[in-house]
Amino acid sequence: MQMLGAGGLPLLADTRRAPDRHNPRGYFELDLVRRPGAESAWIDRARGRAVKVVVPRILDLPPGGPYRVLFLHRAVAEVAASQRALLEGAGAEPEVPASRMAEMLAVLRDRARAELGARPDTRILDVEHRALLFSPRREAARIARFLDLELDLGAMAARVEPALFRHRAGGSPGRARPGCA
Repeated sequence: MQMLGAGGLPLLADTRRAPDRHNPRGYFELDLVRRPGAESAWIDRARGRAVKVVVPRILDLPPGGPYRVLFLHRAVAEVAASQRALLEGAGAEPEVPASRMAEMLAVLRDRARAELGARPDTRILDVEHRALLFSPRREAARIARFLDLELDLGAMAARVEPALFRHRAGGSPGRARPGCA
């Protein structure tokens, strides 16, 4: 989301989730999109803007579109570790072990990707999280072509901060490097 905004694409987001130690630059979310069963009236406001829609909510998009989806792929072990850290940071005990959470996330992600791919109103660009980290300008160019927009590729690439990549597969925090597991 930060890349899109820096590139010149207006974002549809609110500030309900303030920046914190997990996301020091903020969450760039719209609360209505995050809530299960929330009305989709926000979609009219989203035309011409970027909106972050997490996998558990992506299939709530009503038919009719058209939608262009940047489907971000990240190792489920990393997503599970990040979610676990968020829960623990909020004082909540995760309900399932990390390995089970990763399995559940993989099933959900794969189902969402398959169902979105079958929709005639939706175009998808698969984007690898690590590719964004290690080749941000190339990925910015791919995104701009997919969206058919003239975006500021340099500004987009400059928003990428590999030091914020803390929950890596294998659970070892630290500096991101190409080839890290």
